[in-house]
Amino acid sequence: MSKLRDAIYGFAVADALGVPFEFKERGSFCCKDMVGFGTWNKEAGTWSDDTSMTIATCKSIKDKGYIDIDDIRKNFKEWLFNGEFTADGEVFDVGTTTREALQLNRGLSDFYSNGNGSLMRILPIAFIDASDEKIEEVSSITHAHEISRKACVDYVHIARKLISGEKLNLENKSMDEVKSTGFVLHTLDASLWCILNTDNYKDAVLKAVNLGDDTDTTAAVTGGLAGIIYGYNAIPREWIEKLKNKKLIEGCLF
Repeated sequence: MSKLRDAIYGFAVADALGVPFEFKERGSFCCKDMVGFGTWNKEAGTWSDDTSMTIATCKSIKDKGYIDIDDIRKNFKEWLFNGEFTADGEVFDVGTTTREALQLNRGLSDFYSNGNGSLMRILPIAFIDASDEKIEEVSSITHAHEISRKACVDYVHIARKLISGEKLNLENKSMDEVKSTGFVLHTLDASLWCILNTDNYKDAVLKAVNLGDDTDTTAAVTGGLAGIIYGYNAIPREWIEKLKNKKLIEGCLF
């Protein structure tokens, strides 16, 4: 079974796990299992824009065999405007920067356009031969500020190290120091903290959701790395079974 499949399922399951709890304050809830409804009133197993844009990127790489920025953008537009690459045909939870960038056909480069909307979809690039410059180009489809571009490069480098079997060697923090907002550096930092402070897939992604606020993206970014580390078989079987539209996910893998 491929590491890409491990990563994408790890990502999608964690995304779905976090969807019902998005925007909830840390400590106001406790996620223990994959449930439905909540914030977005979606059935259990429904994944969000994070997975949609990630598999849209995968599908472009599968179709083209290389990174084609225009084709990736085309897939993103098919998702945003036509409901393609979704769990149930409905688009929800779209970031302001992402929507505006796709409407304008250019990435936004102001400081306030440093949400986690490119970090959350960059994982597939770790599985192909792409330079840092190319990684930044993929980020810049929507998020063109240097902070977002560099965060994507850092995440891809970390993912590649994990793919090769290396372990994370980063300075740890206390939970109080970890923020889980939509700011790209907070998401990257929080996901790494969750990996560092757990030793299995389930605990890593539950810890990410329970940090609160941007629960689906923090969990998804964590889950992608945890999928690489622990593999598909480490993901709870009942969560895989609940996951929506697995046929679409499978069809996008390269």
